[in-house]
Amino acid sequence: MDNIRVRDFMTKDLVVFTPEMDIYAAIDALVKSEISGAPIVDGEGKLVGIISQKDCLRTLANGVFHDAPAGPVSEYMTEAVMSIGPDMDIFTVADLFLNNVYRRIPVVENDIVIGQISRRDILRAIQHMVGEAKT
Repeated sequence: MDNIRVRDFMTKDLVVFTPEMDIYAAIDALVKSEISGAPIVDGEGKLVGIISQKDCLRTLANGVFHDAPAGPVSEYMTEAVMSIGPDMDIFTVADLFLNNVYRRIPVVENDIVIGQISRRDILRAIQHMVGEAKT
């Protein structure tokens, strides 16, 4: 069981945004996709930030009710993002989630975003381990 890796449970079909994307388009995509955040990548697929629901809430504080333009995702995203590799074990990632406020962590290989692992993905790994233990 200790050889279960991030790549076994990460989400590979990601919603990603670019820094230039309009924040309202990003909010629309988050709501329609029913996700709480997404990686921000450059034209080469390299991680440059992450946007969360909390980041998007700042549009209210920045004047949406005063007809002020909201601007691009780059004005709202978090740039200091922790990422992990696809071969990290699930137990280490669970520890990261337990000891930090992260809800999701981008998975990067050769500087390119290839997936994302979330708390829900770790729960799926637990289900898998319990199912294997019963057989």
